[in-house]
Amino acid sequence: MVDQTRLPDLHMRRLSTPDELVDAIRRLVVRGAPALGVAGALGVALCARLYATEAEVRAHATRIAEARPTAVNLGWGVRVALASLGHGPDAVLAAALKIRDDEIASCHAIGARAASWLHDTRAGAPLRMLTHCNAGSMACVEWGTALGVVRSLHAIDRVESVLVDETRPLLQGARITAFELAHDGIPHRVIVDGAGPSAIARGFVDVVVVGADRIAANGDVANKIGTYPLALAAARAGVPFVVAAPESTVDPHTPDGEAIDIEDRGADEVLLVAGHRLTPIGSSAWNPAFDVTPADLVSAIVTERRVWLSPGSRS
Repeated sequence: MVDQTRLPDLHMRRLSTPDELVDAIRRLVVRGAPALGVAGALGVALCARLYATEAEVRAHATRIAEARPTAVNLGWGVRVALASLGHGPDAVLAAALKIRDDEIASCHAIGARAASWLHDTRAGAPLRMLTHCNAGSMACVEWGTALGVVRSLHAIDRVESVLVDETRPLLQGARITAFELAHDGIPHRVIVDGAGPSAIARGFVDVVVVGADRIAANGDVANKIGTYPLALAAARAGVPFVVAAPESTVDPHTPDGEAIDIEDRGADEVLLVAGHRLTPIGSSAWNPAFDVTPADLVSAIVTERRVWLSPGSRS
């Protein structure tokens, strides 16, 4: 897999054991809800070839599923692959590869559906868009969810430019989203996270499009920390706030955002930059990986099957 911690420099990693996969998931070598689902499923396929007993495979699969708690797709991919365990390793691999292919197809469908909806609801000049974190090919295997929407609109000449939040503390926007947009020749500018709400308030943004790591049954959305302030700013400015995600990210067993387990990550991600300490010795840090945007701040959730208009819909 591509080591996402090294982007924009391109480095490949080969993973041969469940321990290596768990470490890669925790260190964000692989990240993004759909990509985590595929990685989890392929991890089960790997275990099915490495271990002789079903008990061993299931034990390692549990470790993989629990490597990151917030992204629902990881555990989902593991469960779907495990369902084929009784039919042998080849069947598990086939199930994992089907998840991969289905995720690619769903992202293309999400992009097309969201582009059509935005084309109809925001008719006129090409759109000035803003996105946060990375929900593109690196996070979603090939096309992307939020960036899939950007790509689909770009294909019909409906994108003027994209503002890309840098996405502290690990800079997924600056390192990964900008890398993908530059590769595709889509006009963009990187901004510091704190500038996003101000850009919306000043009328520089026509639509905010983000991905999601878990969507609760009531439409509350967990996404990378820093998403919630964008939704607040969009609501105040009357700008559509669109969430693009596959149906597999919708968790009917999580009733609302309060029930979502928010991952806290290590303090060094905040206190250090590229291994260099920028803060005084003795300073501590709080590092939640995600925040929750309430459903009433979301204009629409677009999946491969539907456009889910939320209570706060602002089309």
